[in-house]
Amino acid sequence: MGDTEASASRAAQVRDVLARVADHWTLSVLEAFEPNEVVRFTRLKERVAGVSQKMLTKTLRQLERDGLVTRHVHATVPPRVEYKLTPMGESLGQALCPVWAWVEENTAAVERARRVFDDTTG
Repeated sequence: MGDTEASASRAAQVRDVLARVADHWTLSVLEAFEPNEVVRFTRLKERVAGVSQKMLTKTLRQLERDGLVTRHVHATVPPRVEYKLTPMGESLGQALCPVWAWVEENTAAVERARRVFDDTTG
């Protein structure tokens, strides 16, 4: 593989991972964890506003596949399923904290800008 092909392949991989971590549900699920916390599925569902059971399951499976969370099923009736961020998942959560802070700080300004834009273009 030439340098150009390797570079294009690497760029595609980066875009794929970025698409996953920048996904709305991924961000919301990661935000629902505390550092070093083991969380049951039902508690995550309570913490992630508006998520369906199907979407939470899908998102957690993707995060597990990507190495960002671990899943432990306890052999009880009914089964108890717990999740925990991996060290890589925790580092991603820490990297996203400034983005969350920026969004919280600037949401009102973005909304004002949208209204001005909509009023002047529509």
